[in-house]
Amino acid sequence: MREEFAIRVDDLGVRFRRRRRGGRTLKDLFGGSARRMRPGAFWALRHVTFDVAQGEAIGIVGRNGQGKSTLLKLVAGVLLPDEGSVTVHGGVAPLIEITGGFVGDLTVRENVRLTAGLHGMSKTAIARRFDDIIAFAELDDFVETPYKHLSSGMKVRLAFSVVSQLDEPILLVDEVLAVGDKAFREKCYRRIDELLAEGRTLFFVSHNEKDLRRFCTRGLYLDKGALKLDAPISDVLDAYNADYNR
Repeated sequence: MREEFAIRVDDLGVRFRRRRRGGRTLKDLFGGSARRMRPGAFWALRHVTFDVAQGEAIGIVGRNGQGKSTLLKLVAGVLLPDEGSVTVHGGVAPLIEITGGFVGDLTVRENVRLTAGLHGMSKTAIARRFDDIIAFAELDDFVETPYKHLSSGMKVRLAFSVVSQLDEPILLVDEVLAVGDKAFREKCYRRIDELLAEGRTLFFVSHNEKDLRRFCTRGLYLDKGALKLDAPISDVLDAYNADYNR
């Protein structure tokens, strides 16, 4: 394995419970071994191992429900593994469930301060970058507007603008480029290009083959919670398309 890595995943496994009628009992919650598979449980990911070098751009490929978003959440620290480990060198800028964490009754100004602060940006840095965040999101006329009154497109623009201003070395992106109009997507593309040019690491989930080929040099193909292929992005996309078209 590489010595200088941004992300290292070793024999990773995480399981979830399927919802069942009647809810969970106390026995479900506290009884038995934590390692023992219980009725209704399934492995979303298992025996997944890889590492990502600093500055690499990795695309995660697979059908819906194969563990892609779960993997990003594990790298982000939102979820904890049931088996194995995830080691991350440096902080992460997560573009995952992008509009989560914003407060409807707070204004755009207040939400920028809150969200950027929760991601670790100092008050001085927020003040210095505030105008750039608002300008990128194209919300100059909505700074004092409550967040709940923004359109869905405005909310996405604001969230991307805040997170893309973070100084963290690792950028986690989950389908965020699938939303927004064409002009804003192009702006996002340029911003990601800038971040990659700075040497940031990109971990990118998308169903858009064009985006994956544009940004990524290497791909991880997840199938039924397992890592089916780790190879150059062109080879991974070819394998995925061949399986999909069978």
